[in-house]
Amino acid sequence: MALYKNQYRVESSRLAGWDYSSSTWYFVTICTHDRACLFGLIEDDQMRLSMAGEIVADQWSCIAADSPHVSTDQFVIMPNHLHGIVILIEAPMETHLRGLSTPEDLHRPTLGSIIRQFKSRSTSRIWAAGHREFGWQARYHDRIIRGDRALAAIRKYIVNNPSKWALDKETPRIWVKPRRDAPPARG
Repeated sequence: MALYKNQYRVESSRLAGWDYSSSTWYFVTICTHDRACLFGLIEDDQMRLSMAGEIVADQWSCIAADSPHVSTDQFVIMPNHLHGIVILIEAPMETHLRGLSTPEDLHRPTLGSIIRQFKSRSTSRIWAAGHREFGWQARYHDRIIRGDRALAAIRKYIVNNPSKWALDKETPRIWVKPRRDAPPARG
């Protein structure tokens, strides 16, 4: 924590000096408030989405529809978080006036604005469905994807995440259903 005006504040987890409206690929992880498992459960290494999980998956799929400058790639919804890839696309606007910014350039989305809008829309829909206890963590984690090898590794991580759920030391045990072909637990 940093001291600012004699008060402590949480420092930004964003990369200092980085323009988060830059055209690049980002790996994003967003968790539920208190890591509550509300999106479904893992069964036989597959994610089984709850109603809230279905809403989150639908809203994630709609991200690209909001802006011609945004696309998404691989993603997975887990019981208490999601992992996804967000792509900010450079799409210069043509203008007959040299050296002037167009309104589109002035309102280029940032990664933060995209995540805020996603969280807001999914929360509204989940609340409207009667789940007023739902909430997101205030922050999210991002990583700038810097190359094809990193992209391939992240895509593999996303795809394999449900099968690794039971191995995560922070996973609440009640949210792990044993594989049907797993040997019985020894007591």
